[in-house]
Amino acid sequence: MAEETKATAKKAPAKKTAAKKTAAKKTARKTTVRKTAARKTTARKTTARKAAPKQNAAVKQAEEFGVQAREAGRNAFLASLGFYGKAYDQLQEQFSNLQDELTARRKKADKVYQDLIKRGKKVEKDAKSAINDIELPKVELDNLTDRKELDKQLKKAKARFEDLREQVNFRNAA
Repeated sequence: MAEETKATAKKAPAKKTAAKKTAAKKTARKTTVRKTAARKTTARKTTARKAAPKQNAAVKQAEEFGVQAREAGRNAFLASLGFYGKAYDQLQEQFSNLQDELTARRKKADKVYQDLIKRGKKVEKDAKSAINDIELPKVELDNLTDRKELDKQLKKAKARFEDLREQVNFRNAA
């Protein structure tokens, strides 16, 4: 029995040692995993610290670019509005000038029209007096045969109309 106890006693410590070794290996693995994880975390933190200023600079540049792009777009929009406003003002000015010119021309046309009416009244008066000056006897059917008398009266009427034409300053079309 003593041998058995010694053998079991020897075996038991051997088991303990194997268990200890296994536990030690597990602990070592855990430690290695922890150290590796810690190194990765530290590396990430270091990379993150280094990358953070670069990212911040990139974000700032992107924001500045966005602001500049919005400002450029707004300026282009405002320039087009200014162009249309200027064109509108010029058209309004031209329209008012045309309105003024049209009003002036209407007044001038009315004046010319009134002058033409006065001139027409004068010509009418002269024509009536010329017709009254022509002595045309009452023509009867029997007198139509007297061709010489009719020719004489026709020549007198033509001469009178020529005088009127010269007074009125008409030119012959022929």
